Amino acid sequence: MKIKDIKVKKVRVRIAPSPTGPLHIGTARSALFNYLFAKKNKGIFVLRIEDTDLERSDLKWTQDIIEELKWLGINWQEGPDIDGKYGPYKQSQRLDIYEKYIKKLLDESEAYHCFCSEDELEEMRQEQIDRGVSPHYNGRCANLLREEVEKFLDKNKSSVIRFKIQNKKIKFTDLIRKEIEFNAELLGDIIIAKDLKTPLYNFAAVIDDYEMQISHVIRGEDHISNTPKQILMQKALGFNQPIYAHLPLILAPDRTKLSKRHGTVSIRDYREQGYLPEALVNFMVHLGWNSGSEKEIFTLSSLVREFSLEKVQKSGAIFNIQKLDFINSFYIREKTIEKLTELCLPYLISAKLIE
Repeated sequence: MKIKDIKVKKVRVRIAPSPTGPLHIGTARSALFNYLFAKKNKGIFVLRIEDTDLERSDLKWTQDIIEELKWLGINWQEGPDIDGKYGPYKQSQRLDIYEKYIKKLLDESEAYHCFCSEDELEEMRQEQIDRGVSPHYNGRCANLLREEVEKFLDKNKSSVIRFKIQNKKIKFTDLIRKEIEFNAELLGDIIIAKDLKTPLYNFAAVIDDYEMQISHVIRGEDHISNTPKQILMQKALGFNQPIYAHLPLILAPDRTKLSKRHGTVSIRDYREQGYLPEALVNFMVHLGWNSGSEKEIFTLSSLVREFSLEKVQKSGAIFNIQKLDFINSFYIREKTIEKLTELCLPYLISAKLIE
C-alpha cells in the first residue's frame, strides 16, 4: 500500500515532546520528518507539549523546544505560542478534557479503579514469572462491585485507573514497516491515569490526537509497543484511527541507542559548538531517509520537494559525527566573510579573544 493510496481529508501531523530536558536530536529529527511530510502534502504541523508530568516538566525546557525548533527553521501552524482551533496545546491545560473521557470509560466499564498495592502487584509478577508467564496485570480489581469501589474511594485508598485490554490480535499497517501484529492478551489491563485529573502518556496522546484531528502519527520506533494500546483505546472511545509511521532509532557507532554517554545529544549543545542550523537539518534528514541519489546537500525547500516516507529505512540510523562535520564545513564555506564574522563574534567574545 502506497501513501498516495490512503485517503484523508486533511493531513495533520504533530510532534509532542515532553519538557523534561533540552531538545534531543532524536526528537528534532522526528519534528523535521513531520514538518517535511506536512509541507509536502500541504498539511498542518502541530507542536504539542506533553507536560502532564508536573514534577519533571519545566517551563524553561518548553522554551528550549520552541527556540531550538525555530532556530532549525522547523515551524508549526498550531502550538503553545500560536492560537489554533484545537488548543490549548499544552497537556497541563487540557485536564478537564481528559477527565471527561476517563469518566466515559469508567461509566461504560471500559476502565476501572485498581486498588492493588505495590506488594500485591509484585507478588502477582513473581507468581507469573514462576509459571513462565509474561508479567501483566491479571484484572484482580476489574470486577469489584460499585459499592466496594465507592467505599475505597471514600476512604481515599490509593488507586489508579486501568483500561480493560481485550484479548485479541491487533493488526495495523505502518507506512514504513507495513503490517504489524500484536497479541493484546500479553499486555494486561494497562494504567491510563493516576486519578481523574492525572492522565498518563498513552491515554492523553489518544485523546489529543483525536481532539486535534491528527491524521498521521510519525514517531520513533520505540513507540511501536504503545500503538496497540492506543488503538484499543481508540476503538473503545469510537475514535478514528490515525495512520502510523514509525521512524528508525538513531544509533551510536556501537549500534546502541544514542544517549548522553555517547556525547552531545541536544540541539542547544550543537548550536553552542558552532554547528549551523542548515547543517543539522541536512544531517538529521539522512538519519533514516535516503533520497535515492548520491546528493547529500539539500536546502529545506528542496527537501520538501524530495521527501517521502517511502524512502525512510526500517533499520537503525547510525550517527556519524564526521558526516555532520563535513556538512557543517560545507555550509561554513558558503557564508560570506561578513556573515561568517557575525557568526564568529559570540565565540570570540566568550573566549575573551576580543572585547
